[in-house]
Amino acid sequence: MKLDMQQLLGNQSFLYKIIIKISETADISGIKAYLVGGFVRDLLLGKESKDMDVVVVGDGLALADELARSLKIKTVVKYQEFGTAMIPMKDIVLEIVTARKEVYQKDSRKPKVQITNLDEDLKRRDFTINTLAVSVNDDSFGEFIDPFKGLRDIKDERIVTPMDPRETFFEDPLRMLRAIRFACQLSFHIETNTFEAIKKYAVRIQIISKERIRDEFLKIIASQKPSRGINLLYDSGLMEYLFPELIELRGVEVLGKHKHKDVYEHTLEALDNISSVSDDVLLRLAMLFHDIAKPRTKRFVEETGWTFHGHEEAGAKMFENIGRKLRLPVRDIKRISKLIRLHLRPIAVAGEEVTDSAIRRMMVEAGEDIDALLQLCRADITSKNKDRVKRYLSNFKMVADRINEVEEKDKLRNFHSPLDGDAIMRIFNIKPGPKVGKIKDHIEEAILEGEIENNYESARNFVEKNKEKLIDLYLRND
Repeated sequence: MKLDMQQLLGNQSFLYKIIIKISETADISGIKAYLVGGFVRDLLLGKESKDMDVVVVGDGLALADELARSLKIKTVVKYQEFGTAMIPMKDIVLEIVTARKEVYQKDSRKPKVQITNLDEDLKRRDFTINTLAVSVNDDSFGEFIDPFKGLRDIKDERIVTPMDPRETFFEDPLRMLRAIRFACQLSFHIETNTFEAIKKYAVRIQIISKERIRDEFLKIIASQKPSRGINLLYDSGLMEYLFPELIELRGVEVLGKHKHKDVYEHTLEALDNISSVSDDVLLRLAMLFHDIAKPRTKRFVEETGWTFHGHEEAGAKMFENIGRKLRLPVRDIKRISKLIRLHLRPIAVAGEEVTDSAIRRMMVEAGEDIDALLQLCRADITSKNKDRVKRYLSNFKMVADRINEVEEKDKLRNFHSPLDGDAIMRIFNIKPGPKVGKIKDHIEEAILEGEIENNYESARNFVEKNKEKLIDLYLRND
């Protein structure tokens, strides 16, 4: 069977030109080359792909050098140990791979690589839907190679391993996460024996590096309905080794006439809610972990029932540890922790008299994430009580409207004192130090309380008028 590559690529004609270049270069070099894996799978699914993988039976690094010269690309990133090379291009990442197989030792995080042929290379791949190959050599251009019935499994929407799944997952435990990721991304199901093998070897996920786990987990969270992935992590046993904190959310406890809702089910519903309106993975992570501290702050108060006081602050601190475990960048950990800490604030503000001061403080704390916070808060409403939902949404709209009014009036986005440190040092004739910060905080507090407007002139007049008072408060004992 031969594939009409030009027709399958449709409006991605630039990819067809790259494939022709690969074909010409491989033929000149006397090397057999094949498009493989996800690129071929996505081609058959009618999906656009940003990654093109080429398996070479021979010297893949040498072919990469020749191909880069032909494409007039100067940079080739080589991984000598694995016999692979990456050629970065404007619209796609092109990877040239020497046919190989990878074997993990029992307690090793790093595979041993052995050079092999195409059959062995395809055999060592994770799932049948990724064992597809297409020849690009001129004499067999478009020839479709499907030794493990991957096309059938694409049609059946099935995730299954080409070899014994126990062997597949023992050799590379990351494939267990990849199975769940593909099931979520493609809306496929995981074949029964394959899923049972994941349950059997879930404990081995602990030998995989945190960075590789993070990358797969974020792809699961980025899928259309991430709750499915979280449930698969739980059902497979992987969650026990990745996020045991999420397991603690499950269940409903009843004392007398009082019970609380299942926080796990609420969390997944809220996660899908936010995912339906935002592709921001960090916002989705904030929702997944927004109630993570509820089990640890849960208290029962007679007559009142269950309370979770302080779970937002405790949850923000818990996520700092989770974020570090995931090897997330520090700035991302701080952003998510902030959203978790503030996730109750909009509704809390609505429950009081909605003063400009309360709105200003919330906006300043949220900073540039105020819109994300509002999205998070709205998606967090999952009550089955229609009257309660109606009341929450009404309060929420009132707060959102007031935020727009205050923002229009006070220009509080990315708020900071209109008088910077240099201006304060000049006015008071002082040197850099903590006292400058205290005066600056005093000015910001006056703005937040509505005593002065958020502009340079108002702030300067405020300082001049209250100069002696500020000196007494912060400088007199200098």
